[in-house]
Amino acid sequence: MSAGPADELKDWIAATFDHRPADLAPFERALTHGSQAAANYERLEFLGDRVLGLVMAEWLFTLFPAEPEGALSKRLNALVTGAVCADVARGLGVAGHLKLGKQARDDGATDSDNVLGDVMEALIGALYLDGGLDVARAAIRSGWGERVKTQGSAPQHPKSALQEWAAAHNRRTPTYEVVDRSGPHHAPRFTVKASIGTLAEATAEGSSKQEAETAAAAALLTKLG
Repeated sequence: MSAGPADELKDWIAATFDHRPADLAPFERALTHGSQAAANYERLEFLGDRVLGLVMAEWLFTLFPAEPEGALSKRLNALVTGAVCADVARGLGVAGHLKLGKQARDDGATDSDNVLGDVMEALIGALYLDGGLDVARAAIRSGWGERVKTQGSAPQHPKSALQEWAAAHNRRTPTYEVVDRSGPHHAPRFTVKASIGTLAEATAEGSSKQEAETAAAAALLTKLG
């Protein structure tokens, strides 16, 4: 007898996260997009986001014992972005197990940072519910791997760096303006303009307002030299 979809999903979860589910339901929900069912990943994403933050904070606290709170916060913020979560999800082959409505699939939701990042957090939430904190911690440490150690110093967030540049040069505080929003609800594209008074401006796109603001700040920093 060939394995059914449920057995195949259990096998993938066991191979990917080193945990065989006792209850498959939260994992099925974590992989279900809102275009497919009302019982989708959103609530589990809420839980998984908090579990990821706790595990990452604990991990960084141990890895960098000499760093102050501010530096640890910069590291954490850089490691839990939607883009990083989506990158982890791609590496684990999450996209092949998503349950999407036809329109969402046609619109490219299987490779959307927004969708994949949210689903990755939802899967962390499912792992926490089914296996506890130790299982979730092991999955996060395996999934994020060397990303946590690759930067020699805590990264400076582009928006913080731009604000510090403006203050150091006695310029106005940077402002951000959404100049365009396109794409379907589940895979939007935002274009944001970052400005420092009339001195300089730069625009950039992102799959969320925050992502576009960050990219615009980085672009403006590059322009300012």
